[in-house]
Amino acid sequence: MEELSHYINGEHVKGTSGRFADVYNPATGEVQAKVPLATVEELNEAVAKAAEAQRGWGATNPQRRARVMMKFGALINEHMDELAELVSREHGKTLPDGRGDVQRGLEVVEVCMGAPSLLKGEFTDSGGPGIDLYSMRQPLGVVAGITPFNFPAMIPLWKMAPALSCGNAMILKPSERCPSTSLRLAELLKEAGLPDGVLQVVNGDKEVVDAILDNETIQAVGFVGSTPIAQYIYGRAATNGKRAQCFGGAKNHMIIMPDADMDKAADALVGAGFGAAGERCMAISVAVPVGQKTADTLIEKLVPRIEKLKVGPYTAGEDVDYGPVITAQAKNRILGLIDSGVDQGADLVIDGRGFALQGYEDGYFVGPSLFDKVTPEMDIYKEEIFGPVLSQVRTDSYEEALKLTMDNPYGNGTAIYTADGDTARDFANRVNVGMVGINFPIPVPLSYHTFGGWKKSAFGDLNQYGPDAFRFYTKTKTVTARWFSGIKEGGEFNFKAMD
Repeated sequence: MEELSHYINGEHVKGTSGRFADVYNPATGEVQAKVPLATVEELNEAVAKAAEAQRGWGATNPQRRARVMMKFGALINEHMDELAELVSREHGKTLPDGRGDVQRGLEVVEVCMGAPSLLKGEFTDSGGPGIDLYSMRQPLGVVAGITPFNFPAMIPLWKMAPALSCGNAMILKPSERCPSTSLRLAELLKEAGLPDGVLQVVNGDKEVVDAILDNETIQAVGFVGSTPIAQYIYGRAATNGKRAQCFGGAKNHMIIMPDADMDKAADALVGAGFGAAGERCMAISVAVPVGQKTADTLIEKLVPRIEKLKVGPYTAGEDVDYGPVITAQAKNRILGLIDSGVDQGADLVIDGRGFALQGYEDGYFVGPSLFDKVTPEMDIYKEEIFGPVLSQVRTDSYEEALKLTMDNPYGNGTAIYTADGDTARDFANRVNVGMVGINFPIPVPLSYHTFGGWKKSAFGDLNQYGPDAFRFYTKTKTVTARWFSGIKEGGEFNFKAMD
């Protein structure tokens, strides 16, 4: 069995704790590797080495740092298929979805190639008599990223690329369920020219997370995961004087108006609801048709599309629609929530509980499920299922559908399908959700904008990637300068050597 490692000071380092976590193949249920879980001492030593390395990296001019990102982006492209397979092997995603995972992270790296323009300060000439003012953006020092299992490439890249481009060193703690992609990305960064120690990959569990939050050298923490953990990390980090941006769970609604193109809406719901087995924080898990006729038509359109979905391992070919969920515990939780939906009175139109795949009986596969006539009191509505389950909640008016979306405690993403510009504009302006799609099901912004939810989906003031990332990973220093006159009379006719 493969034994994974940490990545410290530019090389793979075995763990010393004697504690390991199993890394499963979700398609077979077999343990394919074990990853070491670091001690507090190992974490603190990695931080100390990162702090030493950061001094030189932070003093490197932004354009030279950007050149490392340019080389890194080229290496990601060169190794795209290898990285996608690492993602698929440990997460279970299809290979096209694995490539998409890497690609969306690469796009942030590409924006960071232009980091010098985003790190410029401001200047005021003659703010007072003979007084100039200017501001500088400077790195924080050592920062940390704590990333989830569901995007093993994208979210580590969302964290590391801006943090490193700003001149920081980073401690990256990837999910212990999917660590290999982060380890490979660290190798590629070294090949791209990143100095040893500037990126440290430290594997671990809650012990390491708490050590990150309590380490005085670490100045900022970025996290993506569940809402309870996001709130915990945000609170403990803030108490310890750190900056924190913590992104949590979601319950994303898509409103379907009577004038919508129902075929396009159904296609969008199937892709957004069942892609990656529903293990996306931007997945659409609630369809909200307006009017009973709209709801009936939507169900008629959805059923044949969902019944045609191909579920299987990534090795079964590129026409697989989605693979297994991440663990046996996740599978059992999803099946339990489907049971609760039936018990609480929802109509189970398509039942994915009995799904079995010959030769993969021990894998963590869950067939697609579709509920109709779900109500807000039901557990399948209230909880983030994080699985291949789509629920339809019927409403009689646009205002009722909008209120349902706005009353939900989560506010990550939402969408509306309509042919009416006034309705779309009203929805975009009024809905209290951080990312909005208009005839677009998963409104993840492009990498030169910024990603972030509202309400219980996010804790902290600044979003991920885009301009907000450069604000988060730098601190502003403002200088007020006055120079007294010392102009010499007469000219000089010789070049003077620079000191």
